[in-house]
Amino acid sequence: MPSDPSVAPIPIVCDLTNARDTAEERMAEYGRLFAQSLAGRERTGQRVRLRFRADDGVEAWVRDLAAREKACCPFYDFRISAADGEVRWDIGLVDGVADSDEEVARAMLDEFYDAPDNVAGGVAGMKQRLAEDGIAVTTSESGTVMRFNRTGASA
Repeated sequence: MPSDPSVAPIPIVCDLTNARDTAEERMAEYGRLFAQSLAGRERTGQRVRLRFRADDGVEAWVRDLAAREKACCPFYDFRISAADGEVRWDIGLVDGVADSDEEVARAMLDEFYDAPDNVAGGVAGMKQRLAEDGIAVTTSESGTVMRFNRTGASA
């Protein structure tokens, strides 16, 4: 239930309409980043942390990728920091997202945590995993917008 009924819940939608890459290209980029620099991952309270070796260019790469991800998926909250030879990408949900559908919001956060293991499956693999968890992914005719809802929930 939303904490303030006058504020509409934040939709859990990925909109790549204005992106310079496709969803598949983005997934492939994640795969390259993980293969090249992933040092570890962990859950930190209500957030996920991906840790990368702070090799040359990695912080800029992570910041750029996070900015592009935020542009298409505004329901995520990203925080990037660098310390102790690592770049840390903390991923959470913006306030109010879980109010729209906590189950779907948490599943999307879990997708980030599990991404290093699952990125090779691409978008089709993500859709299949979510479907197995009772979450439908509705894609626009153009293929650039994905909406995530519990199976049977209205879009």
